[in-house]
Amino acid sequence: MKITYTKAARWISAAALASALTVSGAWAQEVVLKLHQMLPAQAPIPSQVLQPWMDKITAESGGRIVFEHYPAMQLGGKPPELVDQVVDGVADIIWTLPGYTPGRFPRTEVIELPFLVNDAETASRVLYTLGEKYMFDTEYADYKVLALFTHGPGLIHSKTPILKPADLAGVKLRAPTRVTNMMVTSLGATPVGMPVPAVPESLSKGVIDATMLPWEVTGALKTSELVTNHTEFTGKAMYVGAFLIAMNKERYDALPDDLKAVIDANSGVEFSAMAGRIGQEADAKARQIAVDLGNSITVLDAAQSAEWEAAAKPTYDAWIAESAAAGFDGQALLNDALGLLAQ
Repeated sequence: MKITYTKAARWISAAALASALTVSGAWAQEVVLKLHQMLPAQAPIPSQVLQPWMDKITAESGGRIVFEHYPAMQLGGKPPELVDQVVDGVADIIWTLPGYTPGRFPRTEVIELPFLVNDAETASRVLYTLGEKYMFDTEYADYKVLALFTHGPGLIHSKTPILKPADLAGVKLRAPTRVTNMMVTSLGATPVGMPVPAVPESLSKGVIDATMLPWEVTGALKTSELVTNHTEFTGKAMYVGAFLIAMNKERYDALPDDLKAVIDANSGVEFSAMAGRIGQEADAKARQIAVDLGNSITVLDAAQSAEWEAAAKPTYDAWIAESAAAGFDGQALLNDALGLLAQ
C-alpha cells in the first residue's frame, strides 16, 4: 500500500479522530507504544514524519494504538544506545542512525559511500529494497524494521572555507558515519565522532572546526549561527546518512493480527521513500536561514565536485575489502545498489 501525505494530511483531522472513537465516546485503547528518538520534537523528521505517522496509525487503528513520543533522548541514554534500547524494551520504537554504532550494521553502509546518490527519495527506496534482500535477516534480525531511509545531500559546514580536498588537512571535522570518517581521514582531516545533538556545543567550544550535515537538521541545531561557510556539491551528494525506524520484535509479535496489519500498512518501502523525500524538502527552509544570516554558501561546480569524487574513490576500495572480513560481498552489494539507483 502506497502511503501519501499531503501537507493537509500530515496532521490527522478532528473528523478522522472522531470516527475512531467507540460508541461510548472513549478510546478503545489497547496498546501504548513508546517512541524514543534523539532530536527535539519540532525538528523536521520528528514533526513532519514521525508525528504524522503516529497520528495516522492511531486513527487507522480506531484508537487502539496510541503513542508516547519521547524526543531528545527523554527516556535517558545517548543516541548510540537507541539500537539497544529497542531490543531491550526500554522503548518500543526508535528512530536513529545505524552509523552511530560503527561496525554493527555494515551492509547498511553501502548507501553512505561518497558521491553515490543525489536524491533522498530514490536512495531511501533503494536502501529499503536492499534491506529486504540483504539486511533484515542478518544485521537487523533482532528488530522489526519499519523504515530505512536517508536524508538529503550532505555537505560541509565550516568556520573557514573548505573548497578543495586539500583544504581538509588538519581540520577537526565531525563526520556522521564510519564510511564518511574513512573518507575524510584519507583526505587529511582529523575526524571527531559524535552524535548530531552534540554538534552545537562542540562547534561553540572549538572541539571541532567543521561538521558534515544535511541542511535539514541545521535549523534545529542552529549550525548556521555557529559557522559562516557552507560547501555544496554539484551532481551526486558528498554523502548521505542512513536512518532506521525499528520496533521491538516481541512487542510487534504480541500485537493482534489486525493491529499488525495497521503497522505493516504504514511501514515499508513507500514509507521509507516518503520519509526521505520529506527530509530533503526540509533542506530549503534551513538553507534559507544561512542565506538570511549572510553566510558564505559555495556551490562547487561539476569540475570541482569531480575532484572531490576522485579523491574519495579509495574509500570504496577500503570498504569493499573490509566487507569480506565482515562476512559479506561488498562489491556484489554495491553492484546491486548501483543497478537499483540506475533504474
